[in-house]
Amino acid sequence: MIIEESISINASPEAIFAIYKDVEGWSKWDPDTKEASLDGQFAIGTTGKLVPTKGRGVTMRVTELTPDRSFTVEACIPLFNMKFDHELAPDGMATRAIHRVTFSGPLTFLLGRIVGKQVREGLPKTMLSLKSFAESSRP
Repeated sequence: MIIEESISINASPEAIFAIYKDVEGWSKWDPDTKEASLDGQFAIGTTGKLVPTKGRGVTMRVTELTPDRSFTVEACIPLFNMKFDHELAPDGMATRAIHRVTFSGPLTFLLGRIVGKQVREGLPKTMLSLKSFAESSRP
């Protein structure tokens, strides 16, 4: 199960990536994040915690990272995995931000429906909030 949203943001990929790297600040622009933290640098292999506004906190791990271009964090609970891809691509004079959430594992048929509904409803709001935050943060 995959859910994806994208939006054009009038900010550079570097400026948006700086927002992504500030993991403790995710709740400033992501209305579905209550709290987020990493136990070290924003780098592949680093683990941390993500607490959504609805539901329980989960351990997350940075699994992919290309500076100023993309990163992926994964959160796993027994029999259910969530992969959060974040990509930045040139879009004329702006940047296209793409967020993709992929669910996998044996419990996807059940938890994917529950969590998927929340993600489908929340992701468009998150993208609009990221756009607003990035554009208001421009120098």
